[in-house]
Amino acid sequence: MDEIRRFVDWVETSENIVFFGGAGVSTESGIPDFRSVDGLYNQQYDYPPETILSHSFYMQKPEEFFRFYKNKMLFPDAKPSTTHIKLAQLEKAGKLKGIVTQNIDGLHQKAGSVHVVELHGSVLRNYCERCSKLYGIDAVINSEGIPKCSCGGRIKPDVVLYEEGLSDADLREAVRLIREADMLIVGGTSLGVYPAAGLIDYYSGSKLVLINKTATPYDRRADLLIHEALGKVFSQIN
Repeated sequence: MDEIRRFVDWVETSENIVFFGGAGVSTESGIPDFRSVDGLYNQQYDYPPETILSHSFYMQKPEEFFRFYKNKMLFPDAKPSTTHIKLAQLEKAGKLKGIVTQNIDGLHQKAGSVHVVELHGSVLRNYCERCSKLYGIDAVINSEGIPKCSCGGRIKPDVVLYEEGLSDADLREAVRLIREADMLIVGGTSLGVYPAAGLIDYYSGSKLVLINKTATPYDRRADLLIHEALGKVFSQIN
């Protein structure tokens, strides 16, 4: 395909690449995008995922929150996909300067990527709301009901729930990376969640690549548009 060939050429000739990714990066690792499988949840839960994963729901119905969170958001055995691995290789080669991700699964780091801005946090990090003691993912997975700290406080996942704001430091670093990029690859995201999607506005270069199976609001602004699976595209990079 001509688009993929041009994509590979651009990667080879660029020296400051930034990748901005969403759920589609991890679906190839077997992690479902909960927005695309509503029927699955309606069978087991009385509320839609966006409601359960909100700050107010977490505060009001923590038992139901953690039942959903543990069942549907944690995939500790997931392995990095082709895309994760190729991005890590590009970073190691000095071509990729950073990854800005909306995912919370930690798979970019598992693949070997170092400079990763996790806009929505990570399921691998958890903390006590009372004493701030830090916990890994096992403390949540192995807990009965609501996970509790040794001090008795509730353990909260370090993920950004609906109604919560993004980290100012993460936003600043994401803006810096995107602004300085000579090539911005946007992959596996419908670009419908703000403020994250709006970060693309900071890119002013001439190599904006959008790789997504379905259309996005930014398609017309792309310098290169590829409606293919990410793994198929990234597997062509040497």
